[in-house]
Amino acid sequence: MPGFADSFWSSDYAGGLGVLFGKLQQGVLENQQVLTIARMRADAEETYGARLGDISITVNKVTGGFGRDDGASVRKAYDGVRGEMEEAAKTHRRMASSIRALVVGPFGRWCDEHEARVQHAQDDLQARIKTHDRQADNVRKLRSHYFNKCRLVEDLEEENKLAFQDPQSELSPKPLIVPEVRLPEKDDGEEEDEMPIEIGDETYLPDQVKKILAHAMETVSMGETKVPILGTYQNVTTGAELVEYFQKCMNATSVSYAERLGQDLVTHGFLRLVGNVGNTFANSSKMYYQWRPKAFQLTGMPEKKKPLMRISTADLPDSPSIGAVGDYLAGWNPLNNPYPNETPAERLRREAREADERYKVGVRKLDRLRCDLEEAMMDQLQFLEKCELDRLKAIKTVILDFSGAIGNVIPSLQSTVDNMMLYQETVTPPGDLRYLLENYRTGAFVPKVQIYENYYNAADEQTFGADLEARARADRKRVPILITTLLTYLDHHYPDMEGDEARRGIWLVDVPLAATHHLRNAINNGKAIPNELLERYEIPIVASVLKLYLLELPDSLVSSHVYEIIKTIYATQASEADDVTRISVIQNTLGQLRLANIATLDAITTHFTRLIELTSADEAYVGALASNLAPCILRPRTESSLTSHERHSYRLVRDLFAHKEAIFGELKRASSMAATPSVTGRPRGITNEHNRRQHMEERAQAIASRSRASSPAPTPGRGHRRDRSVGGPATRFPIQTSPTAGKERKGPRHSLEVPGNHEVTSDVALDPPTQSLAATANGDPDPPSVRERIDASFEKRQSLENLPGASTTRIGRHSGPSHPTRQSLTGIDGPASRFAAQEAQVEARPRGVSLSDRPMDD
Repeated sequence: MPGFADSFWSSDYAGGLGVLFGKLQQGVLENQQVLTIARMRADAEETYGARLGDISITVNKVTGGFGRDDGASVRKAYDGVRGEMEEAAKTHRRMASSIRALVVGPFGRWCDEHEARVQHAQDDLQARIKTHDRQADNVRKLRSHYFNKCRLVEDLEEENKLAFQDPQSELSPKPLIVPEVRLPEKDDGEEEDEMPIEIGDETYLPDQVKKILAHAMETVSMGETKVPILGTYQNVTTGAELVEYFQKCMNATSVSYAERLGQDLVTHGFLRLVGNVGNTFANSSKMYYQWRPKAFQLTGMPEKKKPLMRISTADLPDSPSIGAVGDYLAGWNPLNNPYPNETPAERLRREAREADERYKVGVRKLDRLRCDLEEAMMDQLQFLEKCELDRLKAIKTVILDFSGAIGNVIPSLQSTVDNMMLYQETVTPPGDLRYLLENYRTGAFVPKVQIYENYYNAADEQTFGADLEARARADRKRVPILITTLLTYLDHHYPDMEGDEARRGIWLVDVPLAATHHLRNAINNGKAIPNELLERYEIPIVASVLKLYLLELPDSLVSSHVYEIIKTIYATQASEADDVTRISVIQNTLGQLRLANIATLDAITTHFTRLIELTSADEAYVGALASNLAPCILRPRTESSLTSHERHSYRLVRDLFAHKEAIFGELKRASSMAATPSVTGRPRGITNEHNRRQHMEERAQAIASRSRASSPAPTPGRGHRRDRSVGGPATRFPIQTSPTAGKERKGPRHSLEVPGNHEVTSDVALDPPTQSLAATANGDPDPPSVRERIDASFEKRQSLENLPGASTTRIGRHSGPSHPTRQSLTGIDGPASRFAAQEAQVEARPRGVSLSDRPMDD
């Protein structure tokens, strides 16, 4: 059953906590209600006892009654009744005292402490969330400021390219002007007016442009703005007003498209930027754009001009006062600017660099605040879960004590006591807690990472939160280096642990989030992880970091786009005989994922299936492991109250564990056969130059096999034998762990130790097509057509290698020293066996999956 720490999370953190604290405050009010019942019952019993005691005092005041007759039997009856009244008064006073001592006093103090604990936790988390939200807003502002500065730098560079021409063009000799007779043509202005004008994504005729400009100039407000030194500009409109007009009247769906419309008007000469460097249009209330005379001429509207004013001779350019003022202004630096001689281009580049640094610092601070917030939330949620459970237990105890206080002194209320005992028996704190979680749960712990977005789209300096495929491309691997390093590290340290229970338990340990974040911050730099760094942490922390990495991915490992397909697969009621069909549908669904996702899923599944097999895990552990890994493997795009109770992710992980070979084997075989080049034809549209030499050699083989009159051919009826490799099937998505020298182990063999085959070595590493053939040899027999094509391809390759002068070097084949294989949870490290191994070795059971990591071919 999930707890508070995995149930009240939301994208903005405040939503889930709001629901939780609403229920906790409701619990505080429930405590007050229970306490009010006990207090009022004690007051009622005290009042009742006092009134019963007043009976005896009142009747004793009456004179001349039973006091005058001492020996009558009626007197004894009266004294007995009066004595019962006094005893009843004492009984009710004891009841009131017991209720106050057992219930009201202790439970009242506990309620005050519980309310203080809940309020303190709420205030602390709200303060952290406000700090995080303020920093998030600051990061968004810094990002926008940084991007705007980069745009200004690019605009300035474009203007510099267009503003200055090649000086060599002036030195080139002018061509001789040959007089020629030209017929009268239309004026260039008229031709330009008749040409259509492109504004945004639409092309308008001059008449349409005239209507658009006339409507815009009549709608938007035009005023004047004063620029220091330069003067006052008429017919000026701000960029924000123009963007608002474009969105309302020209159907601009976004601000960026509205800015594009304004930039087109600037480009065609209808607007110009005043008071700033450049001619870029932006959505800003501080950037002013003047309507140019061309717009007034086209629309026929009168242009507002500044009236002529008298000027003195001192204002003329030749006046000596101008020079004196210019010299004074040149040396005037009232703001103490540290860059007085800086050009506009240098200033913009400096400001862009400073904005980038501030943006980076802001993102790092936001990530640190987010980590601190999540750690505090994790600790507080666990603490509040314990507090809520204690509250429910306290109410159960209060009801028990309350009924005991009444039952001990008033046997006549036994039926009421029995009912109250029955009521307290019906209170089940775990059940109430489960009800709260099932009905008010907002979401599991899936952290949302704010990653640094470089303007030039560089994917470095960050590992957690980055896209899986982008991280794999940056690492030039099929599987990100972080995953392969952590799996390899765990694999090498499994044998060092004592017992299978300890090996299995590292994936189910509840590791503190602060410890996990500590290791995460140490390796979140986009670089390879040294083993010396991992040695400083305990093995459960390393495993927890791997799960945290999968949770912080922008999308789950099995993409949320196929969640509905997986849901449909498991929602369909099918018998056990339909397992083959279900596995086939799952395989086809996983085939839609990206290559990096499939490779990573294969590596992780291989690791856990090996762990389950070598430690002889029981069904209970497999179920607990699948429940723990289900959010890391598949998550819905948006978690809701409906998806929170679905177990499709759990069932998918169980199927991956149970049918790993069937699912990934078919995926690897299909991809390997699709990747094997055909001898009779060539793939269309080859743009990848990595395998160019291999394609050229295969083409030469095909030409040579057709041109030779006779070539060595196998004896009819006999074909080449395809033997299995004892090193395990070559995978499509391998992970290479560091080889270690094999040594003979003396003593009893433990569960994680598999006897190594030290006689199996290889001098030649198979190229990818040959690895595909070796991989298929371990599975079911191929169809006849596939086998014939494989045998024919291999025969032609052998015949070409036997030609005189044929090159013995092929891409993807190399020789090297053999190394003893090392058995690990992620597979068997070491070279593959020879392709022509003996058939007797085929029957040997594969020792795992040969995992090797290579650079990406794409």
